[in-house]
Amino acid sequence: MPCCSSASPVEERVGRRRALLTLTALLLAAGPASAALESGAEPPQLSLTRRSEGLFLSARLPVEISPAMEEVLSKGVPLHFLWQAELIQSRWYWLDKTVAQAARTVRLAYQPLTRRWRLSYATGMPSATGLQYALHQNFDSLSDALASAGHVSNWKLVDAARWNPGGGQRVEFSFALDLTQLPRPFQLGLFNQSGWNITLQRTLAVPERLASDAEPALPEARSEGEP
Repeated sequence: MPCCSSASPVEERVGRRRALLTLTALLLAAGPASAALESGAEPPQLSLTRRSEGLFLSARLPVEISPAMEEVLSKGVPLHFLWQAELIQSRWYWLDKTVAQAARTVRLAYQPLTRRWRLSYATGMPSATGLQYALHQNFDSLSDALASAGHVSNWKLVDAARWNPGGGQRVEFSFALDLTQLPRPFQLGLFNQSGWNITLQRTLAVPERLASDAEPALPEARSEGEP
């Protein structure tokens, strides 16, 4: 009789499937989180700033997640937060024109070995080729990681060389938990789950004056993360 044995490929597949089903159940059991950005203790703060270099956005959003989401994170499933902004030019004679678009993704993951939370940042929309995360930060607590995930300072939306400022311009801003980047089995039942509808949308008027004459942008948030 052998002293030890290893699981067969069939048993390994069954084990992985059971783990996916368990995590899926946790996802579907998530408590309400859709109102976290709208009715939190602190209201969302957003500010546009015009400079000679272009148009910049600063924001501080009170991101919160449910205990079930935290449990999913602890099982090794990361969450992705998608920032999007569109600079729109109103036109009375035709449909509004999209002048510029900007997007960034913030990936939140738990590291069991170090018991720390890690944020990774990528520029652009998710695509079939994947995202290139160029900056990483580590945090000792989930609350600090979420605070940083919901904060951006002086995010350049459009470069001055590509922009002709004028009247009737606005920025359509959105922030959301990107469910499309979850493992495929999870996506089947989540799009109709209000507990996973973490989203915020705002329309911001483009300042008519440069920053030297306009109101100051949001103050820089202090973080203990490691770049």
